[in-house]
Amino acid sequence: MSTDHDLASDTAMVMAAGFGKRMRPLTATMPKPLVRVAGKPLVDHALDRLADAGIERAVVNVHYLADSLEAHLEERSRPEIVISDERDQLLETGGGMVKARAQLPDPFFCINSDNIWLDGPKNAFSELSSRWDPDAMDALLLLVGHKGAGNFTGVGDFHMDGRGALSRRSPGRIAPFVYTGIQLVSHRLLRDPPEGKFSTNILWNRALGEGRLFGTAFTGRWYEVGTPEAIDLTETALAQD
Repeated sequence: MSTDHDLASDTAMVMAAGFGKRMRPLTATMPKPLVRVAGKPLVDHALDRLADAGIERAVVNVHYLADSLEAHLEERSRPEIVISDERDQLLETGGGMVKARAQLPDPFFCINSDNIWLDGPKNAFSELSSRWDPDAMDALLLLVGHKGAGNFTGVGDFHMDGRGALSRRSPGRIAPFVYTGIQLVSHRLLRDPPEGKFSTNILWNRALGEGRLFGTAFTGRWYEVGTPEAIDLTETALAQD
């Protein structure tokens, strides 16, 4: 276990409410966070990484097949689990953070529940913490280059300058960095949000316009696990690492 005491936050939000449509047929009967990879559910891979890093609380949003996910989470003792209930309305990533805002410190980590990663010399949350500047940043995204993105076949998400400031990929072009689904977020990013459900991209776009969206390059290895086919590929890669 590599526990760090210089983390920018002791709390993470774990996004676990979606339908997992790309993971069908496995998600016809279970929420995507409970799909097993390398012997344990996806959500436990994420929560174990939080616990190993010394993060004490995880605010987990639930919607699709929420009862089964909650029952599974009740079995965990570390990190402490707090449920953000979206049974009445799935709020997407931005709306989910806004709903849970009162349960989250400033800043807080936010991670997707369907990613698997292997840390480099420092764990992912220490990498973000060491770069965090609340005076300059509304959000700090953990990014990975294409060579470090297992199973990823897309065109990338962001360009990053020498200061870490981000810009979006231009249409029809390739961007060198892929968003890992892991970020460190200030409450300033959540100010004056739209009503109801909306994507975090709306908040990121405002931060981009204000020069307050930054990234840092992950030194570990990250795996996208979005489809049933990716499970075998990820298990084979993990067995070799």
